[in-house]
Order: sequence, then C-alpha cells, then structure tokens
Amino acid sequence: MQQALTTSNHPEAGFTHDYVRIDGNRIHCVTAGAGRPVLLIPGWPQTWYAWRHVMAALAGQGYLSIAVDPPGTGHSDRPAGGYDTGAVANTLHRVMAQLGHAEYDVVGHDIGMWVGYALASDHPGVVGKLALTEAVIPGLAPAPPIFVAPEDNIFLWHFMFNQVHDLPEALTAGKEREYIGFMLDKWSYRRDRVAAAVYTEAYATPGALRAGFAYYRAIPETIRQNLLRAESALTMPVLAIGAEHATKDAPLLTMQGRALDLRGAMIADSGHFVMEENPQDFLAQLLPFLDGRAAPANLERRA
Repeated sequence: MQQALTTSNHPEAGFTHDYVRIDGNRIHCVTAGAGRPVLLIPGWPQTWYAWRHVMAALAGQGYLSIAVDPPGTGHSDRPAGGYDTGAVANTLHRVMAQLGHAEYDVVGHDIGMWVGYALASDHPGVVGKLALTEAVIPGLAPAPPIFVAPEDNIFLWHFMFNQVHDLPEALTAGKEREYIGFMLDKWSYRRDRVAAAVYTEAYATPGALRAGFAYYRAIPETIRQNLLRAESALTMPVLAIGAEHATKDAPLLTMQGRALDLRGAMIADSGHFVMEENPQDFLAQLLPFLDGRAAPANLERRA
C-alpha cells in the first residue's frame, strides 16, 4: 500500500487501483495510506472519485482508505441483477475480506448511505464506526411525496423516473451526459468543485445508466429488507451528516431510533456533493468521529 499523501494539490498521488473478483464480477477499488481500514462507498451518479479529498486526508491521518466503485458503477462490472442493498453490502463485505480486512469502518454517501446501513446491520461485528451522509434510507424514511412544488421536488422526482422499466434507457440514450449533468447542476451548491466531467463520462459508457437505474428498481426489495433491519438498532457509533443546501437534517432524522449511539452534523455552504463541495468541513466532522474524539457537531445528538 502507498503511504500517506504529502500534498493536497495532487489528491490522487499515491493512490493504488486494483480489482477484486466476486462471483466472476470485477469490483474496482482504490486505496491510499496505511492503518485502520475505512471503506468509502459513493452514491449515484458518482464514482469512487468523489472520495479523493477524503482519501488523501485519511491517508495523512494514519488510516487506510478504500474507495470502491460499487457493482454497476465506474470501472466495476455491471451484472444483470443483485442491486438491492443487501446484495451490494454483501459484495462489498466480501471485497474487504479478500483485501484482508476482518474489521473496518464505513462511510457512505447517497445510495452509499443505503448500502452502508445495510452493511452495518447485516455484519454488525465487522463495522466499527458508521458515517452516513446526504440521503434518506428507503424503508426507514417516509416515501417521497408526489404533489409538491417543482422547486421542492428537485431531489425527489428521479426516484420514480429511474424505477420505470425500459423508458429511462430509451429517453436518455445518447443524452447520458445531459441527464447526469442536469443532476450535478441542480443538486450542487458549489458547482465548480464537482468533478462533473468524470461522472458524466462514466455514466455515458454502455450499460452504466442501466446499472444505475437498477439500484432504484431494487428499492421495493431494499425496503422489505430494511423493515426487518429496523427491528434491531445498530450498536456501533453512527454519525449522520447533512448539507445546508441539500438534505439538511434528513440523514439524522432517518437514523433516529435506528442506532444506540447516534450523532448528527450539518455542513454549511454545501450542496448534495458534500465531500467535493466542502471537504474541509466534512472532514472536520468525520475525522474526530473516526478517531473517537468529540467532533464539533452542530446538530442535536439523538438515540
């Protein structure tokens, strides 16, 4: 493994790319640093690259950061099925086992928050700490409303569109960059800090949007699983982070009553892509949490 990064000007310096094969499918992993392993799970429509600033900081603080492209995303293979969060969580757990990590912390963003919750719930003795950001979790949060003003629906409408079979692929064929670019434009606050070209290119490759839609089409199964998971509260420390110009305190609210040790924070001056838009403030919450120190949390701590 490469050692800690020495400069913030080149956040990918010292990163190592590798592939782990699970049931015949490749999972792309990127690692940096050395120390306690931290699994970083991105959401839609991003790839492992969303974690580059966090990876550099973790590597500099004595952690081994492991960012993945979950099944169907980035440079990972795109199987036909297995996109419910239980299946994805099990795949990533097996990835970590193949990499030699019996215990690790988990940080998940957007759909990565869904997967992180499933991973911590399904493998409670493995995940030491769990940080979740910028999402609500199907089955734990109420279903999104339909009859709301357009300006209030900008974070919600795609849930139903992406679940429709066949039509989204037909309407976005040849327009993948425009579709992903629209999401990046509307969901960000500091748009210039989001690596839009990386993500639009990744989702313009054959089959990429189909696999992305598959996570949404698996929501009914994910809800079924989460209703069972919610019967037992998580026992590891959980940090739920929202962004001022996106989910606000929704991550904390969706986890309320789901964890015995729950704390929350909100990152100011940031939209949905918080790890890119305001990495310094995000890390100011994440690093003390992982270290076991008291972070300057700015939301009420709830059990």
